[in-house]
Amino acid sequence: MRILIVNTSENTGGAAVAANRLMVALNNNGVKAKMLVKEKSTDKLTVVGLKHPWRQQWHFLWERFCIWLSMHLKKKRLFEVDIANSGTDITSLPEFQEADVIHLHWVNQGMLSLKDIRKIIEKKPVVWTMHDLWAATAICHYARGCEQYHSACQDCPLLPSPGKNDLSHRVWKRKEKMYENKRITLVACSEWLAEEARKSALLKNQRIVSIPNAIDSQQFCPQDKQLARKTLSLPTDKRIILFVSQRVTDPRKGMNFFVEAIQRLADADPSFKEHTGVAILGGHAEEVASQLAIPAYPLGYVSDPQRIVQVYNAADVFVLPSLEDNLPNTIMEAMTCGVPCVGFRVGGIPEMIDHQVNGYVAEVRQTDDLAHGIRYVLDEADYASLSKNCLKKVASHYSQQSVANKYIKVYNEAIRPVEYRR
Repeated sequence: MRILIVNTSENTGGAAVAANRLMVALNNNGVKAKMLVKEKSTDKLTVVGLKHPWRQQWHFLWERFCIWLSMHLKKKRLFEVDIANSGTDITSLPEFQEADVIHLHWVNQGMLSLKDIRKIIEKKPVVWTMHDLWAATAICHYARGCEQYHSACQDCPLLPSPGKNDLSHRVWKRKEKMYENKRITLVACSEWLAEEARKSALLKNQRIVSIPNAIDSQQFCPQDKQLARKTLSLPTDKRIILFVSQRVTDPRKGMNFFVEAIQRLADADPSFKEHTGVAILGGHAEEVASQLAIPAYPLGYVSDPQRIVQVYNAADVFVLPSLEDNLPNTIMEAMTCGVPCVGFRVGGIPEMIDHQVNGYVAEVRQTDDLAHGIRYVLDEADYASLSKNCLKKVASHYSQQSVANKYIKVYNEAIRPVEYRR
């Protein structure tokens, strides 16, 4: 079986990381998998980049320009929506021609247009992994409480001039045409996302299943904590709280709640500041470090996988107070290193963190509960038991073999269609 995984980026972003890990898992389990990307950044033989970079840049810029016009020349939400009005036809590529199944992942920002996706669906069996809600909505990746996509997107709250025939509704009609009389399998990375996708009127005739992302537990694994800290120039005599995000100032990742939770812990216990520090991994880490009430150590953006593993192993607890999220790779990575996690009860996070078993699930936007979760992991729980349960959860749910086998079953059903059940 030959699978072509399609994703905008090779390495940047959570979807790229997940797609890469799946490709490795499939190749390790008897499937010939390749990856097609717009932005190739390595010399991997299993990854193919689109030719003519200038043309790919044009698709990206044209889409952004059209969105910019629709936003009344304002940049505020320029990268919060995608309309897929420009992209590359990949159906003539030899990698496409030889594939048995085309596996789409995150294909926005000029990778594929809606017409391109329709053409793919017409020519090959398609599986589409949803890393957010874009396949189920008109233009947004996260609905933020909006339920318009349950019937038909319009009056979009993300647009400066919402209306019955606004940009969201026009793109909705194009997506309806894209899916019309075609059957594909959509894979949600969490049960939460699968349930949200099933509410979409766009996907009422499509098959939706839930399969989590995979992780390489040989690469991400427990290491000597003190050695990791010394390597990263982190203090060896403090407890380390870790926050990780590609862009740590992204409001969706809940940094404001994290800062406030740390403040409350410091106010409640004067010794907390003396014995605890915060490591921050991701872009703009320096901007956040000065806001924290205890010593902070900005590590910046790191792309080296080995160094990322060291960062997780240096931590005592990983905190991700996302306000919207699917199945965060960061939580999975921390757990695979035996680090208990704390997060809000949103999206797929409570599917990953078993409350007071391998971490703590706080109620959404409840800063006091978030602070309690951090204190629970550091001071109240049997830490060794939490860490051990993290490793058990990863082995049973996110191993390469487990995830690969689930996808192989989906591929076989896509090649030999069975009765679709919602």
